[in-house]
Amino acid sequence: MPPPARDDAVALMEAWVESPGLRTHMLAVEAAVRHYAVLDGADPEVWGLAGLLHDLDWERFPDKHPNHAVRLLREQGYPEEIVHAIEAHRPEFTGVEPETRLDRVLFACDELSGLVVACCLVRPSGIDDLAPRSVVKKLKDRAFAAGVSRAEVNRGFELVGLERNAHIQNVIDGLRARGELLGIRGVDVGN
Repeated sequence: MPPPARDDAVALMEAWVESPGLRTHMLAVEAAVRHYAVLDGADPEVWGLAGLLHDLDWERFPDKHPNHAVRLLREQGYPEEIVHAIEAHRPEFTGVEPETRLDRVLFACDELSGLVVACCLVRPSGIDDLAPRSVVKKLKDRAFAAGVSRAEVNRGFELVGLERNAHIQNVIDGLRARGELLGIRGVDVGN
């Protein structure tokens, strides 16, 4: 059975998530995970849905996240591959550790995507010329994007199985492809 259509998943996200910032985060993680699907020869539609819906219940149930979303997605017939990845991105709440490649990629892209978006928002050129070294510099600055868990970013480097800068570049490339949608393209500061 094919996964639900992306339009249906977006409608579900819009029904559950009010915060523009959280919506942007979910779209950013979707972009990064889809990019990895293409690199890995996996189905970008399936992987993208895991990224898009991973924080579906965060606003309503932050203390039980993602358990409500997992239950809802199972009831709606989402493939177990997607649901398991969403469970595994919060092992401290679900007891489900990242096992599959999708699980590991979603975990590795979640917090790092937030950091990359934050980097873009403080640069006139946004994501257009963002390089991994700039992200690493901000990663070391704990006051910058303080809500981003550095421990989870570092665990993500291990889980994805790539050198730090290679993983950061992959996330940048995924987000760059959706730069307009995410509002992270550079602005013309010349005129």
